[in-house]
Amino acid sequence: MTATVVNGRTIAQAIRKKITDELLSLKTQYHKNPVVMTLVVGKEPSSQLYLKLRDAACTEVGIISHHMNFDGKVSEETILKTIRTLNADASVHGILVQYPVPQHLSQETLMQAIAPQKDVEGFHPINLGRTLLGDEHLVPCTPFAVLKILESLQVDVKGKDVVIVNHSNVVGKPLAALLLNRNATVSICHVFTKDLKQYTQNADILITGAGVPNLITKEHIKDQAIVIDVGIIQTKDGVCGDVDAASVRSKAVLLTPVPGGVGPVTIACALMNMVKTYKNYMSIVKKR
Repeated sequence: MTATVVNGRTIAQAIRKKITDELLSLKTQYHKNPVVMTLVVGKEPSSQLYLKLRDAACTEVGIISHHMNFDGKVSEETILKTIRTLNADASVHGILVQYPVPQHLSQETLMQAIAPQKDVEGFHPINLGRTLLGDEHLVPCTPFAVLKILESLQVDVKGKDVVIVNHSNVVGKPLAALLLNRNATVSICHVFTKDLKQYTQNADILITGAGVPNLITKEHIKDQAIVIDVGIIQTKDGVCGDVDAASVRSKAVLLTPVPGGVGPVTIACALMNMVKTYKNYMSIVKKR
């Protein structure tokens, strides 16, 4: 048996097509183009590549994407003041901060500063709380992408044993909530988990985002497992994920590659959220 390698670019392309069609209708209704603003602190190479790809996707579907660039030593108050200004700016419908940010800036503080209705990344406590309660309006993009991949493959997670190797606020925790909302049985592993194989070997679906090259091998999975690799690690040989794909491919039934797997779908899900923040704002304007 050889695993089917999931083509994330094809899934993302289908999502972008739907967004393009929806935006054509919304622009006719609202007579405005959706505009999003990204705050970029410093010049982290992987972030620059992601921004370039996301900007190209925005252009394709008809979203105007702007950047505000800041020196890596910028003060937190300067970023917070900028966010407050953008929150009140009627010409901006969605706001993002490009993560990671330098260590002197608090990701949690920045996430909480963005107005919930303009929160493209879905990180504001109100949006995360809605996700936890099953009211999935603005969902963090990477967990959203994992769901869209599973949906596109017609994988029903109800009753499945799912293991997530990541417990961050950005991926692991919201992803666990999304899967629990769909009645999966979820285990979360992390750097302090004593025996990783004990969990991963029982997983029907293994989702890993630890940022450790070759962390997951065929010894970590059971036969015909679905393996979704959220890891993105820059090495001297290029970008890779957590999964030793050559090893796992002989045992898994489905496998997402890195690059070309979760990444393109994450960008497409960011576009979906941009459409939602655009509709949020325009519906507020319509009520006035």
